[in-house]
Amino acid sequence: MTYDSLNIVVGGEAGQGLATVGQVLAKALVKAGYSIVVTQSYQSRIRGGYNSYALRVSTRHIEAPVETIDVLAAFSLEAYRLNRGLVVSSGLIVLADERVTPLQEAAACLSIKTDKNIPYANVFALGAVGALLGLPEEFLEEALNAFFSDHHAEALQKNLDSLSQGIRWGSSRSDEVKRMLTPTRPRSLCMMHGNEAIAFGAMSAGLKFFSFYPMTPATSVATTLCEHSEKMDFFVEQAEDEIAAINMAIGASYAGAPSMVATSGGGFALMTEAVSLAGMTETPIVIVVAQRPGPSTGLPTRTEQGDLEFVLHAGHGEFPRAVFAPGTVEECFHLTRKAFDLAELSRGPVFLLTDQFLADSYRAIEPFDFESLPVINVCNELAPENKAFQTYAITESGVSPRVLPGLTTSCVRAWSSEQLVIADSDEHTEDGHLTEDLDVRNLMMEKRWRKFDLIKQQVVPPLFEGDEDPEILLICWGSTRGVAKETVSTKQKQGVTCAMLHFSQVWPIIPTHVLGRLQKARRVIGVEANYTGQFCRLLKRETGFDIREQILRYDGLPFTLEYVLDRIR
Repeated sequence: MTYDSLNIVVGGEAGQGLATVGQVLAKALVKAGYSIVVTQSYQSRIRGGYNSYALRVSTRHIEAPVETIDVLAAFSLEAYRLNRGLVVSSGLIVLADERVTPLQEAAACLSIKTDKNIPYANVFALGAVGALLGLPEEFLEEALNAFFSDHHAEALQKNLDSLSQGIRWGSSRSDEVKRMLTPTRPRSLCMMHGNEAIAFGAMSAGLKFFSFYPMTPATSVATTLCEHSEKMDFFVEQAEDEIAAINMAIGASYAGAPSMVATSGGGFALMTEAVSLAGMTETPIVIVVAQRPGPSTGLPTRTEQGDLEFVLHAGHGEFPRAVFAPGTVEECFHLTRKAFDLAELSRGPVFLLTDQFLADSYRAIEPFDFESLPVINVCNELAPENKAFQTYAITESGVSPRVLPGLTTSCVRAWSSEQLVIADSDEHTEDGHLTEDLDVRNLMMEKRWRKFDLIKQQVVPPLFEGDEDPEILLICWGSTRGVAKETVSTKQKQGVTCAMLHFSQVWPIIPTHVLGRLQKARRVIGVEANYTGQFCRLLKRETGFDIREQILRYDGLPFTLEYVLDRIR
């Protein structure tokens, strides 16, 4: 077992049902009480091309993928050829394609022979692999039932029959391989990936309007919201393009509906003018940017952290913003909620920066306690009765009172108001009318930037874990949290004092939160998935501390534990 865990890789071609095998196996493992980390690798084509579904499993909590393979289920010759060298000598290779002739292997190797009467060869292979692992049959059946719950009864039964036959085949060969899974006990865990957690976080915060144009890897935020929109009473709109999507959301927010958009780098490029519109009109909006490699279309189904500086500086002119970068599925949920809260408090755009790896990576998590979570209030100001309402009233905090157009108050009564609520995308006076008075311009710029003090008061401080006086301090942000945390644990077991400092909010940066940690460590190493070390450069700009040692990755693949450990050495 590698790194006190088991790494299972299902590989083959798009169209062979690999995602079905991977997801059902993952669900079954979670039901059985195991911790999982899923890494999905797929090409930007409908059929053909090598795809893989890597599933790391352990009885202890794990957060990062690894490279070495304990169990390989190869559905194609290419899957076998690419991965056989990574299988450990104590591992298992299961050939699910009869056309593959195995070579001389150090690991155990079994070829699945399926009957032509079996309707679903991939589900047969799922049952065989599950049985060879030693996974109890009831968990596989329960997971398969849940996966195909909305299918026709006849199709579901054929899948269950294929699964049962695969389990029987695997059980009949189990004396040829050792049991791979360490026994555990069932726990009440749920399986969720980062984009699903963002969607649930938005719903729990009181989302009322979501608009989007489909773009990998952000699309599953939209599909998850679509599944629940009717029951949860909010609108989901697929716009004609990203320009329309963000302008719809700004309009909905202006009318009082908590709003969000989700896109990737190429789509966000089209949204940048509207980001400035939200800044000028002081309209709350949450913007999810799921990163993938660029420039241009780049590698559309791979992962990267290359859009930090883009998001940080997107939009013309200057206006305050906040940028969150969750590092776990749980943080995806809670930071989405915080983004809605902060957008309302600061009356402007707030960003959530994620990436393909975290977006698609399923984890076993404790169920969220939705009942105890408050809904984010839109606003509760009353329109004044004795004077004209000032949409952009200059205040000490920089935050102006907000009244929804046509309503006396946004949250309690829906009575008509005599007050006129005016917004203007040009520079404006306090009552919302266009102005070119340069003295007013100065007052308005200063007013808007006073809100940045409020944002800084709400900053999530970086998470420090490890030895207090470390020889090695890893600096990470966003999805690199898991690999940094496991690297720290591995180095400590090797007798090296080690720690990590993880940023789940990458803007603003408060120097006092980090300088002491940076100055205390003997080696400071930045870990991020881009070519230029964008976050290390941002830290230097804000704190003056130069992180000269960096571990960077920009080939489109996520960081693995081996990748970081090798480069530290």
